Amino acid sequence: MAVMDLNPLWISLKTALVATAITFILGIIIARWMARHEFKGKSLLDGIFILPLVLPPTVVGFILLWILGRNGWLGSLFFEIGRPVVFSWSATVIAAAVVSFPLMYQTARGAFEQIDANIEDAARTLGASEWTIFWRVTIPMAWPGIAAGTILAFARSLGEFGATLMLAGNIPGRTQTIPVAIYFLVGGGRQQQAVIWVLVILLISLASIVALNYWKKYQRRFSSHPVREVTADS
Repeated sequence: MAVMDLNPLWISLKTALVATAITFILGIIIARWMARHEFKGKSLLDGIFILPLVLPPTVVGFILLWILGRNGWLGSLFFEIGRPVVFSWSATVIAAAVVSFPLMYQTARGAFEQIDANIEDAARTLGASEWTIFWRVTIPMAWPGIAAGTILAFARSLGEFGATLMLAGNIPGRTQTIPVAIYFLVGGGRQQQAVIWVLVILLISLASIVALNYWKKYQRRFSSHPVREVTADS
């Protein structure tokens, strides 16, 4: 009996975790800025951030390939320094991060927009710095939305296929994620192995959702009084 190759699992988990970390940081920063600022062209910029969510993954992959490919305006720079992005593990992370970013951005922005600005102002009157307000008032109050966006981004990263296949290809042990492996296993008539990977990705996604629900319940205890103990530089 042949031993099943577990590389798609490790590659998928590593890719999803790194991509989620990237979208988590960028999503919070950009969502917070967009929620608190009004400027000309804001609707257009917002549309650009959300665009990967509505475009077919293959179109997103083509755009990324156009930018990061050997003849792309950015990809050519990486080729010159001997660090090509296309058909590398970095390409799987980039593809996953781009397609999952809108989910993190949208939910985080919605959470920030629902926060009463008067609460943050109250913290300022107590002498709290902007950094303290952000971490001890804004983030706790927006956490349910941020947490939801994080799990959605992780799930989307874990299941990304189209853009990954176009930008990173199908290189076993290097860029072959679980969705890509499933596609080629089915195409090769190996249904049983494909079913195993389907079950694996279902279990990981379900476990993540259950863990998130427990975490959100725990965090609600600390968000009922968001301005407590936020005195100057506390």
